[in-house]
Amino acid sequence: MLPHLNFAESNINFLGRRRIAIAFSIVLILASVLLLATRGLNFGIDFTGGTLVEVGYPDAVELDPIRQQLDEGGFERATVVYFGTSRDVLIRLPPRADDPDQAELSNQVLRALEAGGPDGVELRRVEFVGPAVGEELREQGGLAMIYALFGILIYVAVRFEWRFAVGSVLALVHDVALTLGFFALTQFEFDLAVLAAVLAVIGYSLNDTIVVYDRIRENFRILRKEGTEFVMNNAVNKTLARTIVTSTTTLLVLLALFVLGGAALNNFAIALIVGVLVGTYSSIFIAAAAALMLGVDRKVLLPVKKEGAEQEETP
Repeated sequence: MLPHLNFAESNINFLGRRRIAIAFSIVLILASVLLLATRGLNFGIDFTGGTLVEVGYPDAVELDPIRQQLDEGGFERATVVYFGTSRDVLIRLPPRADDPDQAELSNQVLRALEAGGPDGVELRRVEFVGPAVGEELREQGGLAMIYALFGILIYVAVRFEWRFAVGSVLALVHDVALTLGFFALTQFEFDLAVLAAVLAVIGYSLNDTIVVYDRIRENFRILRKEGTEFVMNNAVNKTLARTIVTSTTTLLVLLALFVLGGAALNNFAIALIVGVLVGTYSSIFIAAAAALMLGVDRKVLLPVKKEGAEQEETP
């Protein structure tokens, strides 16, 4: 028989290591902020504006000769990457003040690729995003994340208690900051699909955090003689199996999406993979620790009944 890990009976002292975990997270967040301030995100044309041209070749091609052809054709800052296979090429052109209309621009790109290049190049797709539209999308995307966090703050404050609300938002800010920091470090393209993935990470991480907080509240009713740290630590251990199984099955799907989804979904899948890993870490090490540091205890969650009320309830 295959051995199995009985997470339901685990008794790992997560909160005993909370200072190490929080210090580690603070270092990562500061590094992410520094990367965002110095390197920034590699915004896609959804946010910067520009033209996206997809071309196909009958046989596999190298990217360096294509870049050289585009340079000679007047497109010095073009970004050239494979799109799925080595015969499919995606060209991203930044906006220029003297750009012609979309049809003429695509014809210029096609002529530049045909000049001295392999025969049979085929123009498959052209997309154009104006700089004003890109800037608006960037602003609206940032506001969407802020509104999501603010809505979560209100929901958790009503559903649980304001200290839990602040703790959950701190965990979510942690997850978003590290995900954005990863993209600033790797310079993977950040487009609308990646923004959607970041918003999905917020929902995924919140779900895990709410499960932990719900168990903490329930434990305070059951374990009435135990201390606050023991009660919270027990809650994290009791939800550990659910957290690990959920994260593992989600990662399996995301890995399949990354491998089989093609270049169009690669960055989306990467953002979700990073977000799920970071969210799992924050659910185990950060969420309960933040609640404990904010002063959540039995008195906060279970107000003491008056003696008169208890006597009236006694038959």
